[in-house]
Formats: sequence, C-alpha cells, structure tokens
Amino acid sequence: MRTEDDVTTDRAADRALVLGPGGYLGTAWTAGLAAGLREAGIDLAEADLTVGTSAGAIVAAVLTAGQDPARLATPTGAAPARRPDTALTGAVFALLGQGLDPAEARRRVGRLALQSADPEAEADLLRRRTALIATDTWPEQRLLITAVCAHNGEPALWDAACGVPLARAVAASSAFPGIEVPVTVDGRHYIDGALRAGTNADLAAGARTLVVIDPLAHRHPGTPTAPGALTLAPDPAAARLLDTPGPADPATWQAAYRAGHTQATPAAALLHEAWRPVTPR
Repeated sequence: MRTEDDVTTDRAADRALVLGPGGYLGTAWTAGLAAGLREAGIDLAEADLTVGTSAGAIVAAVLTAGQDPARLATPTGAAPARRPDTALTGAVFALLGQGLDPAEARRRVGRLALQSADPEAEADLLRRRTALIATDTWPEQRLLITAVCAHNGEPALWDAACGVPLARAVAASSAFPGIEVPVTVDGRHYIDGALRAGTNADLAAGARTLVVIDPLAHRHPGTPTAPGALTLAPDPAAARLLDTPGPADPATWQAAYRAGHTQATPAAALLHEAWRPVTPR
C-alpha cells in the first residue's frame, strides 16, 4: 500500500487520467466514453498516470491492461448477486450528510460497513470483478487504485508494487456499503475509494494535462475537481439515465454505455490538443 506522502513525492505526470465513481451505470458510461474517444483518435490508455476509484477503478484496470474498453459494451457478471441493502446505503448517506470531520465520517461509515462483511458475498464480488476486468495483473503504466480501510477510516492507495492482486484492489475500491460487501486485504476489510475524496483527483495534481471523468458530477455541481483539470461529465440526458432507480439490468447498462459513447464526439474536440504528449512517442 502506498501512503499519500509516497504519491505526492512521485514525479509529476505529463498526462494524467482520473476515473471517478459512478456505480453500475457509471462504469458503463465511462467505458462507452473511453471507447468512443479511442475511435476518435484519443487513447486514454496512453496516460502516464491513471487514478481509478470505484467504477473508475474497473475501467482503469481495463484501459491500463491494454484492453479495448468496447468489451464493456455489455456487462459480464457486473450486477450484484444479491439485492442491495438499501437501509445500510441510506444510513451511510445520512451519516455523510451530517457535516462531520471527513476522517471521523469515514470511521463511522467503516463501522457500519463491517456489519455486512460476508465471506461468501465477498468471493462472489471478486469473481464478478475479475470477469469484468479480465486480468489480475498490474500494468506497467502507473495505476493507482483507491480504497478506505473499514476498521479505522484511513485511505488506502494501491499500485503495482503493493503486492495486492489487481482484481482484489478493484473489488475493494468499488465496494460501497450496502451495495457490495467489504473486501479483505491482508486481514483487514476495505470499502469504496470514493469515501476518501470523490474522484480523488488530488492524487494526480501537478500533471501537465489532467483529464477527470466524473460520472457523478451532476450530483455535486460547482464542486471543484482539481486546478486546471479538464472534466468530462454526463450530459443532462445521460445524467438522467445514470440516476435510473431500481435494480441494475443489462439493458440499462447498454444504454448507459451508448450514452457515454455518444458524448465522445464533443469530448474529443475538447481533448484534441491537450491530450497530445509533450514529446511524441
């Protein structure tokens, strides 16, 4: 596990990519956007640093592994095997809305999440995340996956040097309480990385070009992402789709993927100059 001091002392990236949280449908929308951008000549997999959180961790693993994000046009074991615990998720959001110190809020959320720990459900989550990312090997590129320790609320940052299997890191990063169960790493339980700081774009500060893809931007309008960041967010139609209530299903996933793919055309125009490396490869 990396410490936050380790990250801040890393060399600054030329091009950094931050993929934020967004749940089941946010994963599909992000994958569609990335696939459409690739078709338009902008390959986000070329980033010198990629930071993945929750849904973004799934797509980050696919991109940095050299896979075509279009393989996520249809879900592969993405939906939870059991019904979400809406009462637990509601309790978490109620707690987060109390204006507590962030560290204290994370500790309290962690205590709530630990009540749902379930080895069988955790094994199912790991199977589903492995099927989605189709790899358990960390890439050569710099990839950071975020999570939060449920026992003490401390942020966790994992990379290729940490010794944690990639699928397990991705599963932990995308384990929001009530939707997925905590994930065990070295005897401790970890939960969704979004509980640290949303997209966690601060981990890529200092990059010459910083692209942040935030499927949930419409839920926190006006919140700054990071200085100088180019933020890609769902348009109004996509935002309404991503907020679709009820259980996740493959048809809605495919619609969210198509919505992201459609947005790639205007996004490519925005990124056309900024995504070029300083020194062409």
